[in-house]
Amino acid sequence: MTLVKQYGAMKTHRALKLQCKVQNYDWGLKGNQSEVGRLYAIQSEALLDEDTPYAELWIGTHESGPCSVLNFRDLDQDLCDDYADEGLRCIDSMSLKEWLSKNPYVLGDKVLQRWGAELPFLFKVLSVAKALSIQAHPDKKLAKQLHQHQPNIYKDANHKPEMALALSSFEALCGFVSYQELKQVLEDVPELHSLLGESVAKALMNIALCTFNKEVAKILLRASFTAIMSATEDEVKVTLSRIILRLLDEQQKRVLNKKEQLVLRLAEQYPGDVGVLSTFFLNYVCLLPGEALYLDANEPHAYIAGECVECMATSDNVVRAGLTEKYRDTKTLCAMLSYNQGPPKVLSGVPINPYTKRYSPPFEEFEVDASIVPDGHSLSLLPSPGPSVLLVFKGKGNMNQVFGNTKFCTEIKRGDIFFIPAGIRLDIVCNTRGDEEMDFLHLYKAGVNSNVFT
Repeated sequence: MTLVKQYGAMKTHRALKLQCKVQNYDWGLKGNQSEVGRLYAIQSEALLDEDTPYAELWIGTHESGPCSVLNFRDLDQDLCDDYADEGLRCIDSMSLKEWLSKNPYVLGDKVLQRWGAELPFLFKVLSVAKALSIQAHPDKKLAKQLHQHQPNIYKDANHKPEMALALSSFEALCGFVSYQELKQVLEDVPELHSLLGESVAKALMNIALCTFNKEVAKILLRASFTAIMSATEDEVKVTLSRIILRLLDEQQKRVLNKKEQLVLRLAEQYPGDVGVLSTFFLNYVCLLPGEALYLDANEPHAYIAGECVECMATSDNVVRAGLTEKYRDTKTLCAMLSYNQGPPKVLSGVPINPYTKRYSPPFEEFEVDASIVPDGHSLSLLPSPGPSVLLVFKGKGNMNQVFGNTKFCTEIKRGDIFFIPAGIRLDIVCNTRGDEEMDFLHLYKAGVNSNVFT
């Protein structure tokens, strides 16, 4: 007898409450200052350590931080019976990945055929106190090569396009500045010339006036960025100290611009780090709550400060070259980048009902719906042909799960996280019961990009 038998889809076509993993990276906000920490404390009923950083809450099936299904016994009594028949004890919870492998039909046919029996996306909450590394994510071809040659560092063979949706004011570096901005940087920061070489610096300063082939311009930008990132430690420290001393002096005479202020902040967080110099080459973006930034493969970026929800393809592949104590792969990073220039596209969300905005980046694996429902009002989230996860970020209410002729009613509250099988409609009512501090229900739902199904 097999450990798994195919029993009625009705039995398992209902939301699964999840327990999710937290990552304590040193750049995270500490203790109760961290939204990640506060959500994790609600989930785990654990006291937070005020000296511990709570950086990321992972919601998905990636092996570095897999979720567990909490109401496993209630949903899978038939499966528990199978365990008993085999002389095994039915555990109180199992990983979401294992549960999906035993119930793959809940993913929907198209998702199952394309990505197999696991979630193609990874959803996170991030609480950022200080800058993350200067980094990029490989495309599928490079990810496969990196995983094959260094599996201890690059832990999977998947690409990692991603999107950050701001919960608070959120700062990031993303993509290369325009030629015009780079020309201005080299005029304003003459200390960089020594690392670039005068001939390259002069060519960069003149590039904005040229009309030659963009591919030639990319080659010049690549050579320049590589020269900066590959400079020796002593060269970097000397150049940085000169820049910092000049900026501190000029700060007494004028208001520094935002990029200059950022350079001083990063130099305090990561003294003598080449990543501080790379700041001059990258766009500095400040998102407002409700704005989102998406990043394709091979685009340089670094999150600086703030809190967000983040969604990506299921991967943890990161190629780093600055602002980090972790492994740096400068040669790979400089070789893999696309060297596209200009400001990144910021998404504000598209309304799909009176209370919900959808953020759909140009990636198949994911999109995110953000809903804010006033007290006493209701929201209907239509069924999707693919799976999704739901985070109750604030407030409380009731959630009716409708599948065919069946309906399950669940009370929901801040900190609850659910896996939602394909084909389920969610009818949600905000019921704050006169709570003066929270008169709305705030939800985030991440799922496969709807364009996949059309």
